[in-house]
Formats: sequence, structure tokens, C-alpha cells
Amino acid sequence: MDVVMTRGVLFVHSAPTALCPHIEWAIGSVVDKRTDLQWIEQPAAPSMVRAELAWTGKQGTGAALASALRGWVHLRYEVTEEPSPGVDGGRWSHTPDLGIFHAMTDAHGNIVVSEDRIRYAYESGAGDPSAVYHELSLALGEAWDEELEPFRHAAEGAPVRWLNRVG
Repeated sequence: MDVVMTRGVLFVHSAPTALCPHIEWAIGSVVDKRTDLQWIEQPAAPSMVRAELAWTGKQGTGAALASALRGWVHLRYEVTEEPSPGVDGGRWSHTPDLGIFHAMTDAHGNIVVSEDRIRYAYESGAGDPSAVYHELSLALGEAWDEELEPFRHAAEGAPVRWLNRVG
């Protein structure tokens, strides 16, 4: 059976320096290749560092990366996976306070909200616009975006390394 490949980017927005070797080991276990990330200071969080890694791999690598990093205290990260034949793209966002958020994305990286999720939002709102707004805000991951935006902005101009999956 042919393996369908895709690509994406892992953004480690903030991590304590003591966690860096463990993060690299977790990433390496997913992509089957040693990773030596370029850790730089994170201006939005003194005493924290950040790194970016562009990757290529089989479908589902984005989910595997997000799962490998999930649940570590003080770690903020995002993983993107581009759409590939037969599979939607995805974005996973994680913050220490909010946990993990996942959304499907289109070819341009926009979050795609499913018909069922929209239907749930207006049915659970039962005529209350603020309840519908709240549910749609959850579906779009707005709380994660608000928390991560200062870390994204602090990363402008940072280098991105490409890592190709081996095997």
C-alpha cells in the first residue's frame, strides 16, 4: 500500500530549558529521526525558550506529534498538518491552562467548523445569542488563540528548520 505523505510545522512556543531534551526525544520518536532543535529565548516568557520545526511525514504525523507532547506542564505548542489526498488538514494547540485543542483546517489553514458543531451551537443556544457565540468561540479555539498570540508574535522572524521523515 502506498504511504501518503504530508507536511506541517511544529511550533514550541514556550518550554522550560530542562524540558528541551525530552521534547526533542519525543519528536524524534514520532519522526524516526534525531532532532537537534535550535532553542532561542522566548521574549513573551522570560526563562522560557522556543523552537520551530517544519516536518514531512505520513498522514497523521501532526496528531502523533501533538499527542507525544500533550500534558507536559509549562509547555505551549502548536502543530499543523497540511491537507493531503483524502484527509483534511489539522491544527493542534496546547497551553498549560487550557489543555489541547484540535480543529480541521482547509488548504489555506483556516479552521473548518463542521455542520454538526454549528447545529449543536444553535440548538444548545436555544435562542440565546450569547450561548451560540460561546459555542462557536469554542469551536474556533478562540481561547487558545488569545493565549498563544503573544507567543506567536514574539516568534516573528524566527528560523524554521525542515525535517524529512526517514523510512
